[in-house]
Amino acid sequence: MPGTQILVNELVTKLRKRKVEGSQATALLTAELLRSVISQLKVPQTNQAETLIEAVKSVGEQLVAANPVELAVGNIVKRVLHVIREEDFSVATNALRGLVSSAGGDNRDTAEQKDFRAQNVAAVAAGPPSRPPSLHSLLDRTPDSAIAHHSSYIGDSFEGKGKSADRNTEIWKLKHDVKRAVNELIEDINSCHEQIAEHAVELIHQNEIILTFGRSRTVREFLCAAKEKRSFRVFVAEGAPKYQGHALAKDLVARGLQTTLITDSAVFAMISRVNMVVVGVHAVMANGGVLGPVGLNMVALAARKHAVPFVVVAGTHKLCPLYPQNPQVLLNEMRCPSELLQYGEFSDCMDFSIGSGNPLLNVVNPAFDYVSPELVSLFITDIGGYNPSFMHRLIADYYSADDVNLPKKTTS
Repeated sequence: MPGTQILVNELVTKLRKRKVEGSQATALLTAELLRSVISQLKVPQTNQAETLIEAVKSVGEQLVAANPVELAVGNIVKRVLHVIREEDFSVATNALRGLVSSAGGDNRDTAEQKDFRAQNVAAVAAGPPSRPPSLHSLLDRTPDSAIAHHSSYIGDSFEGKGKSADRNTEIWKLKHDVKRAVNELIEDINSCHEQIAEHAVELIHQNEIILTFGRSRTVREFLCAAKEKRSFRVFVAEGAPKYQGHALAKDLVARGLQTTLITDSAVFAMISRVNMVVVGVHAVMANGGVLGPVGLNMVALAARKHAVPFVVVAGTHKLCPLYPQNPQVLLNEMRCPSELLQYGEFSDCMDFSIGSGNPLLNVVNPAFDYVSPELVSLFITDIGGYNPSFMHRLIADYYSADDVNLPKKTTS
């Protein structure tokens, strides 16, 4: 797939150079790339799902290695892997239904065959297990007597051209169903802001004061949606050292919201006047904790101290199946000191008298804060609102246990 590899290399370069802004844009580009990979992949007649999974994993490892801090990349890769496993399970269960149906027309069924069909029908009704079995492994559980009883039927059907056509149809159907599900995922990512904003009027009431931190498009759309039916004020903490809160404040004023810009250090002083804190985050971890811009934990602690609800708005593409203590999770990265000090000021603090060139002043500029689940009151996602204690169950609906830990890409 030379054409696909070019697309992979382009996205890897963008991720490595931090040229993609925002988790939503990153998730969208990742999902679109994986859709292209699946579309152009030639799937064999056997082990179709395994072939798709290996191809997606191979690309995913390259993308994750390019920017390990951007957890949305790994989230989307794992979501697509889960989609493949689910669609493969669906094909397997449909094939079993067909086998059971064909066997059901024979009045010479033995008790062993009936028991086998009942077990498989019950398995289908129960839904996919944590590790969905392949079609071959499900058929391997067929009792020997049933295999012998239907051997002539199966042999004849596989020998005909009609069976070959059916097999090609099954291959096409698996890829088609996977692409359809990935398209739905892309649509969900595109519409997540609007879906989250629909819950704004339920949470924000007349004449309230809402505090937010830094800049988040999800928060902006959430507040603007509430403005259509509510009159309220917004306090925006500026979010040093990048001061992205300045841009958010301008956006809110342009949309007609009464906005007050405050320094980060003023959060504790102003929080007693606030009715609710609404913030966007970088990622939502499996334990209900969140990664957000540096300084967010201070806001969460202030909200807890004054019994102010701390609400996190985040699309489902930010739900991460990893826990904070997982080795694959980089809870932080250190950014350039120039965001805090000009290089001229920094050079003035060098100790040239001993000639070592070692600075007496060190600058630490972390990018993220971790907020524990105990400090979060509510999550608002594009599929509804949830308590932090429910997040691990919600995340389990989107990821397979087999894909939680992607293998690290090895370099030769």
